[in-house]
Amino acid sequence: MEPVLLIDDDEELCSMLEDYLARHGFAVTKEHHGELGLQRALTGDFSIVLLDVMLPGLDGFEVLRRLRTSSQVSVLLLTARGEDIDRIVGLEMGADDYLPKPFNPRELLARVRAILRRSAATQAARAGVKIPGAPGIKHLSVAGIELDSGARTAICNGVELELTNVEFELLGALMESPGQILTREHLCESVLDRRFNPFDRSLDMHVSRLRRKLDDAANLGDQIKTIRSVGYQLALPAASSSGYASGHPGGHQAAHSGREN
Repeated sequence: MEPVLLIDDDEELCSMLEDYLARHGFAVTKEHHGELGLQRALTGDFSIVLLDVMLPGLDGFEVLRRLRTSSQVSVLLLTARGEDIDRIVGLEMGADDYLPKPFNPRELLARVRAILRRSAATQAARAGVKIPGAPGIKHLSVAGIELDSGARTAICNGVELELTNVEFELLGALMESPGQILTREHLCESVLDRRFNPFDRSLDMHVSRLRRKLDDAANLGDQIKTIRSVGYQLALPAASSSGYASGHPGGHQAAHSGREN
């Protein structure tokens, strides 16, 4: 069974999730205090950590901050806070995704499986192992950005980008269809492994973080355009864009673009 660490002070919720996840192949270890949860997470015994933000002792953000100094274990934040800024902070600190409370256990299961699939792909690529049924290795080069899905590297004007699994997949999706508009629905399904929900801002937050990293590396964040009410586009210099059409699944011709989130 896949080992999961659940750090949450709601003991009733923990017991319910333990039973539910066990029926789907996960062995859950529970901790109800931030400091004890951090100690457990640092053992390296778990495939993923489900981390509540509101904890006694160390809060979830502080647990995540300390955890990321020495561990890249996958982390799904569970947050009852409604403000986008709290979710942005969690992603900035290295969480793989977040899930607002209250949530349906089926949604939690889907998020966990999606995170673990992305994590497995990254680990396999770094080890040079081919996962059966996985897409072939891609070497993409667009507008000063080079992406190698085999080595799991992305280089922007000679600077290697430190990307999360989601950011890497997101950049790859945009680079596969340069100059085309990819809808939010398409990107949610292909990158986040879930259906689009207009109230879920996580895709927009991942795009914002990717833009910032491209800016930091080579002032290229503006190449990812927001197409209002539609999706996103990796823009090309005018001389390079004429050869691209809008035949990609989820793709559209540009009608209105701008950098707004």
